[in-house]
Amino acid sequence: MPNYEELQQLVTQVRRDILRMVHKVNSGHPGGSLGCTEFFVALYNEIMELKDGFDMDGIGEDVFFLSNGHISPVFYSVLSRRGYFPTDELNTFRLIDSRLQGHPTTHEGLPGVRVASGSLGQGMSVAIGAALAKKLNGDDHLVFSLHGDGELQEGQNWEAIMYAAGNKVDNLISTIDRNGQQIDGATEDVLPLGDVAEKFRVFGWDVLEIDNGNDLEQVINGLNEAKFRTGKGKPVCIVMTTEMGNGVDFMMHTHAWHGKAPSDEQLAIALAQNPETLGDY
Repeated sequence: MPNYEELQQLVTQVRRDILRMVHKVNSGHPGGSLGCTEFFVALYNEIMELKDGFDMDGIGEDVFFLSNGHISPVFYSVLSRRGYFPTDELNTFRLIDSRLQGHPTTHEGLPGVRVASGSLGQGMSVAIGAALAKKLNGDDHLVFSLHGDGELQEGQNWEAIMYAAGNKVDNLISTIDRNGQQIDGATEDVLPLGDVAEKFRVFGWDVLEIDNGNDLEQVINGLNEAKFRTGKGKPVCIVMTTEMGNGVDFMMHTHAWHGKAPSDEQLAIALAQNPETLGDY
């Protein structure tokens, strides 16, 4: 059984990391990062089968691709606290010559990052390619990916979604972060997405939903259920409802913190709501 107390402590510490990283350089995307903290903590500490060390091929282990690369703060924090690179390197977030750029890149050689992302809509295609490569290699491990809901407004996604079902890419689990917000406002105001789960079903995917993606138990149970559904002829989609800015009261229920850093005073308030648990970097 997962140790939910330890995982929750990690969630709280990761939220502190996110806030402090973005505040230091007055730049970055805290809203989506805070909303997906439980997902990343669960994925890297309970769900994926991972080898010691890191190599780009990822043979003999599960792999993950972040499509909505602007939420790099949560990705970097979880990677560092999983041991991929020293936690104090989080101090270099978005600095010149840092391996921790605003959007993940590969040419800096940061362990844990297998694809540059940030140009939205491309991650699904990348994940499908990796999943097919695993099949060709006889590797029975899984490919996971994460996508923003606003990102689904990019047409390339739907070509890839159709391709994955048509070619029975059933070693792929793609999660949609359904927080209902994007840079310019609510997704339903910018370009309504309708019933995302039903869209994936019609395109031939096996779909499950996580009603509260900010509840660790629901996230872990949902991801485990998704793993159980792989290998049955269909790619698997999780539609996960989250709250952008979760864990910081003044960042929730708005798109305003999609890409804005907190002031000194706001940081103090936010950190008070997320007390240090595992040691600040």
